Amino acid sequence: MENMLAVPRLPPHDPGTPALLVVDMHTGGEPLRIVVAGCPEVAGPTLLAKRRYMRQHLDHVRQRLMFEPRGHRDMYGAVLVPSELPDAHLGVLFLHNEGYSSMCGHAVLALGRFALDFGLVPAPLPDAHEALVNIHCPCGLVAAFVECEGGRSRGPVRFHSVPAFALATDLLVDVPGHGKVMVDVAYGGTFYAFVSAEKLGLDIGSAKTRDLVDAASAVTEAVKAQFKINHPDSEDLAFLYGTILTDGKDAYSEEPTTNICVFADEQVDRSPTGSGVTARVALQYHKGLLELTQTRAFRSSATGSVFTGKAVREAKCGEFKAVIVEVSGEAHYTGTASFTVEDDDPLKDGFLLK
Repeated sequence: MENMLAVPRLPPHDPGTPALLVVDMHTGGEPLRIVVAGCPEVAGPTLLAKRRYMRQHLDHVRQRLMFEPRGHRDMYGAVLVPSELPDAHLGVLFLHNEGYSSMCGHAVLALGRFALDFGLVPAPLPDAHEALVNIHCPCGLVAAFVECEGGRSRGPVRFHSVPAFALATDLLVDVPGHGKVMVDVAYGGTFYAFVSAEKLGLDIGSAKTRDLVDAASAVTEAVKAQFKINHPDSEDLAFLYGTILTDGKDAYSEEPTTNICVFADEQVDRSPTGSGVTARVALQYHKGLLELTQTRAFRSSATGSVFTGKAVREAKCGEFKAVIVEVSGEAHYTGTASFTVEDDDPLKDGFLLK
């Protein structure tokens, strides 16, 4: 048995369906499944066109990797594709339990390490302590800075976001079961609603995850129904991704502020949420609660993992005053896998339990 398992080989499978080879990582507890082989070509002249093509023609790849029995309802993934931008080292499509996001900060932090370690960017100089990885996300070009030693990644990764901005503040929405609730909506590569958990009768630190998910989902549906999301650059980016419940500690402090992100189809982020930190920093800067280059720590109520974030410079997004936000965190490798399909398997495309 020991010798048989020493040489990995694929089990019996449909020869017409290539095995999907993946590298698994996590950032602050939030998984990332990176597809490195087996995905059919994703057609389209631009990254947003590729995102539409993947949704329309290759969604079975997402379902097979994200859903049970190969994944779970909170699995997250990335498909690497060519980019039309000359400065990009790689393009990426983000996968989750409902579809395809426009931005994912925890994935960018992990992909920075992956791109360096797997040779997707030029090798840094021997004495370099940081490598630049330009990642084309559906929301735009994101620069990741990867700590390195001897040409390999080590330690934290940081990224500079696309222009992030507050879309609406003190927006009054009618949330079923909670009445009128004041929320903010901000963009950090994707749009989130923000509200203190206390306004929904919950304590971010002690409430059951199920109760937090139910409350956040109610806010998301209420905002979707009562407020129109607009993005100045593309309708593809004009959607509410989810709701982030916070501890309400928005004023600057050296102490971490805690939040939990519920996105897509009630998917719970285990990390502090990189794009959410981006949007929350932009919101705090917009409200005058945070100055340029002031660093805040953001803690996940799910795992206790911490990202840091700061507004590094002002920018514009259409007519919106925006900021470029730097987010920092640590990603780790967890393994590799080859996923196969048997043609007579009635559950070959996966399933989710609700």
